[in-house]
Amino acid sequence: MKKHNLAFVDIETTGLDPDRHEIIELAVVLVRQTGDEGKEFEILEELEFKVKPERIQDADPQSLKVNGYDPSAWIFANTLDEAIKAFSEKTKDAIFVAHNLTFDYAFIEKAFKKTGVPNLMFYPKIDTISVAFAKLHANPRIDKFRLQKLCEYFGIQNERAHSALADTRALFEVYKRLMSL
Repeated sequence: MKKHNLAFVDIETTGLDPDRHEIIELAVVLVRQTGDEGKEFEILEELEFKVKPERIQDADPQSLKVNGYDPSAWIFANTLDEAIKAFSEKTKDAIFVAHNLTFDYAFIEKAFKKTGVPNLMFYPKIDTISVAFAKLHANPRIDKFRLQKLCEYFGIQNERAHSALADTRALFEVYKRLMSL
């Protein structure tokens, strides 16, 4: 599996239910593992998509507020089909990595089904919450495993939290720190 790239992914959505809500931002940091132990990394590419919501009326107002949704910033947004096609091409044979993977992957999987775009990623997935728990559960300085808390613990700045690309970059930095433990 060392030969497979890692696709660090984060999404922002109009709510918490993948059957009712939509992806409004999608970001990927595509990384190659280097070195003999797979603990060195090279960023190959970063992708960020604003995705035009089709059913904004179904959005949870609190989610839109947290994610900084402003209709004027989404005027030139991609359609879901455009974003997922590009995502599929760029993440071909990569391993999906996310923080709270169940949430992000449920929306991504729904997007693949809705658009009919094939999911070309390699089958394993990595959830950084699980990795963090496995490596830090006994650490008295860690009481929660949210991305924000792990960033604080590792001294990682994430000034634009809840924007997909900023969170994806922070996720990659957290992953590197976790792998060095």
